[in-house]
Amino acid sequence: MKIAVDAMGGDFAPQSIVEGAVLAAGEHGIHVALVGDEKIIRREAAKYPGSNSLPLTFVHASEAVGMDESPLTPIRKKKDSSIKVAFDLLKKGEASSVVSAGNSGAVLATAVFILDKLPGVDRPAIGTIFPTLKGWTLLLDAGANVDCKSFHLVQFAIMGEAYAKYILKQERPAVGLLSNGEEESKGNELIRETNAILRKSSIGYIGPVEGRDIFNGRADVVICDGFVGNAALKICEGLAEAIGAMIRQELQASLRAKIGYLFARHAINDVKKKLDYSEYGGAPLLGVDGVVIIGHGRSSAKAIKNAIRLAHDFAQIGLPKLLVRNLEENQDLQRLGGKNLSKVWEQIKEKIIN
Repeated sequence: MKIAVDAMGGDFAPQSIVEGAVLAAGEHGIHVALVGDEKIIRREAAKYPGSNSLPLTFVHASEAVGMDESPLTPIRKKKDSSIKVAFDLLKKGEASSVVSAGNSGAVLATAVFILDKLPGVDRPAIGTIFPTLKGWTLLLDAGANVDCKSFHLVQFAIMGEAYAKYILKQERPAVGLLSNGEEESKGNELIRETNAILRKSSIGYIGPVEGRDIFNGRADVVICDGFVGNAALKICEGLAEAIGAMIRQELQASLRAKIGYLFARHAINDVKKKLDYSEYGGAPLLGVDGVVIIGHGRSSAKAIKNAIRLAHDFAQIGLPKLLVRNLEENQDLQRLGGKNLSKVWEQIKEKIIN
């Protein structure tokens, strides 16, 4: 089971990407296909003793997509980019999944263009895991779709429920809709319309939830559009970094604080580990016919290693098939997006590619 990794994507590529691949291959025995400028990535891999005996292969791609380039660059201009070549491997069955910490818009666009969308899904969404007082919460969508209709959010809810059921092992996942209040009258038109639909669904919908409910464990899945979800994600990342910096400042402020740290360091380190995004590796792109993990642009080698492990685990359990099962069980809901758009979509794809 080979994982195709975009070796040229990310703020610290290719160094951190290659190191993470070496760690994943060495610690977990995962076969990794590093995609990028072969000369460069082979030179990076050679820095690690024993890497030539690890399950690593190198696939040449002559181009790379910058973080500031258009999402359609791999489709229109750089067709031999590391992102495009990695997805070609997945489409041809030469890889079981794709991992990239590169231009997330380009990763998303390429995934949608090359891979088929799952039946009943109009727009794939990015799922991000948050630690809570009770375990974990999945936030969906974390940035793929800035503007959404109610049926998109309903589809996110169905996919999110499946993820919580099969990955987070929640027998009856609680699904909440992110709003500015728990009252039915709160929220904008999109929220109120989606709430009315989900109230009639068979999923474990608990109603509108507030931002604080992401962390208190009230919901296993929190649904929102990508604009709100990405803003929430970035706020949480910034808060975690600020809290870490504040703790370090306080620990250095006095001898009493330093002594107190000696007694509390295990608890502090455990909390720090829960808040560290590199522990989770990356976020799955749900709704495409394949396993795709999108890493943080600042991914370290540790984050890449864990993203590869996550991709390997999801490929083994067949995550897309599990999502399809949940979508099929909710056929009445998925028909909300059922204006058969497949022919129109194929026409749009052809125009963009050409």
